Amino acid sequence: MMIESPDQQDLDDFTALYVGHYEQLLRLAVLLVGDMAAAEDVVQEAFIRVHRTLGSRSLHNPLAYLRQAAVNLARSELRRRLVRLRHAPRPMPDAASAEEGACAAISRQEVIVALRRIPARQRKAVVLRYWADLPEAEIAALIGVSVGAIKGYISRGLSRLGPLLDGVP
Repeated sequence: MMIESPDQQDLDDFTALYVGHYEQLLRLAVLLVGDMAAAEDVVQEAFIRVHRTLGSRSLHNPLAYLRQAAVNLARSELRRRLVRLRHAPRPMPDAASAEEGACAAISRQEVIVALRRIPARQRKAVVLRYWADLPEAEIAALIGVSVGAIKGYISRGLSRLGPLLDGVP
């Protein structure tokens, strides 16, 4: 018959605590942190802390201490995640390719050239209506003519621009 030292008894008690409650604590941690790998880390750290504490003093209820340690470590993990998310670099917005930019610049240039080839009043009416997005009444007030005249300028201007821009995307 072998007589166990107090240290061996403490180790056996701790092993029994681990074997008996690891899975339960792991399920709890998974529910709290939502990630199996992080939950395993939380539970392992909780067992390490309980083992360290048992070495320096006796605990009245080691399981309660273990559960509380796991919950506190899970909270800390969630706080760290929030900090990482807050300070994560923001993704860059989608940008047009160089080819798209070049095509758009060519198209803009062709529109500008075509606009220069129509009469000034028609050009002003079309630009104010479609680029400045102004209502016809406001354009009429700016140019100093009636709303009917503006409608005519826009109609005639678009009619002249059509053939000039034929084939421009």
